[in-house]
Amino acid sequence: MNANPEAVAAEPLLLRQDEGGVTTLTLNRPAQFNSLSQALMSELQAELERIAADESVRVVIMAGAGKAFCAGHDLKEMRSDASKAFQQKLFRQCSKLMLTLVGMPQPVIARVHGIATAAGCQLVSMCDLAVASDNARFAVSGVNLGLFCSTPSVGLSRNLGRKQALEMLLTGDFIDAPTALARGLVNRVVPPEQLDAEIRKLVDSILAKTPVAIKLGKQAFYRQLEMGLEHAYDLASETMACNMMAEDAQEGIDAFVAKRKPEWKGR
Repeated sequence: MNANPEAVAAEPLLLRQDEGGVTTLTLNRPAQFNSLSQALMSELQAELERIAADESVRVVIMAGAGKAFCAGHDLKEMRSDASKAFQQKLFRQCSKLMLTLVGMPQPVIARVHGIATAAGCQLVSMCDLAVASDNARFAVSGVNLGLFCSTPSVGLSRNLGRKQALEMLLTGDFIDAPTALARGLVNRVVPPEQLDAEIRKLVDSILAKTPVAIKLGKQAFYRQLEMGLEHAYDLASETMACNMMAEDAQEGIDAFVAKRKPEWKGR
């Protein structure tokens, strides 16, 4: 008998759709509010690694099926094994997943509706951009269960101000979408029926740029954030110099001077 009920589930845990250089990954555990089981995280990890190596994919959209974006970790699964070794493996798996989002060359946009709680809120914070419906709500609510959301705090504290992040972490209280926008957790908030159209605006803007600059820029952006000011400028200067060596950068400048549309070659 198979011990993993998800292995025999009729519906796949993760859905993938590809269209015009854009890949949409949809967490597909709607009955569990898309909670991040180990099986779902494994599938998501493998898919992200495949996408990262695929130059035909320019933008990734992260979405959730059903009524919510993501409710965090699967609590029943977390309680299924009380050993420290199991817990360490679980959170290392999640941390690797979050770091993969940052490390992959393509921009990742979170499509947020319903709730994004605990590791689900962490997932929003680790995506490069986020667009939320105006009825979305966010919380790092582990503290209500006696479990401080330490891993979500990593992404949260890199999006919000310290006191704003700590208020969420210490109270476990929800914030609404306009508050998330004001505090920097999401980029845009729109009515639910406009969510896909608003994301499309961001996607189209990114697709109009050369992938060379996007890849170099995303990598340098996250690296310099962790550096002191002097080292950050050293990295940024080297990145700019390398970017200028790219054929597309030269084409972009020549096109601007000639007042014409650039013809990107991806080099």
